[in-house]
Amino acid sequence: MTDHSNLPYRLNVGAVLFGAGGRVLVARRAGLADAAWQLPQGGIDEGEDPRAALFRELEEEIGTAHANILAEHPDWLQYDLPPELIGKAFRGRYRGQRQKWFALRFLGADAEIRLDAHAHPEFDAWKWVELAALPGLAVAFKRPIYERLAQDFAPYTRF
Repeated sequence: MTDHSNLPYRLNVGAVLFGAGGRVLVARRAGLADAAWQLPQGGIDEGEDPRAALFRELEEEIGTAHANILAEHPDWLQYDLPPELIGKAFRGRYRGQRQKWFALRFLGADAEIRLDAHAHPEFDAWKWVELAALPGLAVAFKRPIYERLAQDFAPYTRF
C-alpha cells in the first residue's frame, strides 16, 4: 500500500446557502453513478481570498452568487479521501481537502439557480433540504463535516 500522508490538502471553500424557511441548497454531482448530494464548494486559487473564492464558486456551480454572508465558520475543517480515491481524485495531487465554510442567505429567486450556467456543469440536480438532513445525504467521508455544519450553523435556520 502506498503512503499518501505526504500529499497536501487542497484548500477549499464551502457554502451552506440558506433559502426560505431556513432550508439549505444541496446539489447532486453530475456524471457519477452513485452520486450523493452535497453543498456547493470548490477550490481556492493561489493567492485568492476565501470570500472571493466563495462567491466565484457559487457563480460557477449554481449560476448565481446572489447571497450575503451570515457567518464564517471559525475553523478550517478537513477530510481525507478514502484510500480508493487517493491518487485518482484531484488528479492525484491531494490527500483530501481543508475547507473554510460559510453560512449565507440566498437573496434571489429559485429561477436564478442555473446548474448549466457554465460549459462543464458540476451538478445535474438541486433541491432545498432541512439543515439537519445534511449528514444523511453526504458521502461517508464528508459526513463528519456535514454533521459539524448542521450543528454549528443551526442558528441560521431561524429567519
